[in-house]
Amino acid sequence: MARVVVAGARSPCTSVRAVELTLTGERTLPGIAAENYWFRRHEVAYLAAHPWVRGATVLEAGAGEGYGADILSRAARRVIAVDYDAAACEHAAKAYPKLSVVRANLVELPLAAQSVDIVVNLQVIEHLWDQPRFLAECARVLRPAGTLILSTPNRLTFSPGLDAPVNPFHTRELSAAELTELLEPHFRVDRMYGVHHRGRLRRLDRRYANVVAPVPSPGGIVAAQFASPPATWHPRLRQQVAAVTHRDFTFNEKNVDGSLDLFAVAIRR
Repeated sequence: MARVVVAGARSPCTSVRAVELTLTGERTLPGIAAENYWFRRHEVAYLAAHPWVRGATVLEAGAGEGYGADILSRAARRVIAVDYDAAACEHAAKAYPKLSVVRANLVELPLAAQSVDIVVNLQVIEHLWDQPRFLAECARVLRPAGTLILSTPNRLTFSPGLDAPVNPFHTRELSAAELTELLEPHFRVDRMYGVHHRGRLRRLDRRYANVVAPVPSPGGIVAAQFASPPATWHPRLRQQVAAVTHRDFTFNEKNVDGSLDLFAVAIRR
């Protein structure tokens, strides 16, 4: 389980538009060219989770549109997709019929104690108002020594130098040390990976190294996207963003503090 390999994983293309969802900035959606960088940055975490969820009963807490739970279902025995948003749940249930979709508050999970093997929570905890209560709920529904797989933007690079998140949908962002401390009462962190650009995205980071965005960012291709509205992007940037795939990201345990996102694997105490 030490290595995270996603380069050969199969990637979804687009989802069935069962119930049209609006891109608000709170969640990413598949099939939107200007959003493709962020979608792929989310998608790669689901693909990386495959070794842990294989053959397991999985709860995805904060499933959103449902594409991630669908990715997990290719390896898991069963995936229960929980989200608070009614439209997202309706969409996910129709677009991904293999999933068991439930609408519920994440701090009051509608599952019995010790009923699932894995809880997956990817790019969601930063949106929650009561993070400790949510993690207590994750521990409650996990079987003994069950696994929590969690990813979240790295505060040190996502909102560098800020006391509060710049994203209006984020309540609290975390560094690796802060995430470890938050997990400590109920979980033991087994692995802490950082998500980084690789190959093509690293070259684009160098190309856009001097771009200044109106909000703090790690620079490079991210700053280039933040620098102006997508409708005004240069055609070259538009093509570069649309061409990003999950293979343009890598996971490793080196330089976690300098990573884009954190990917933690934690064991229930």
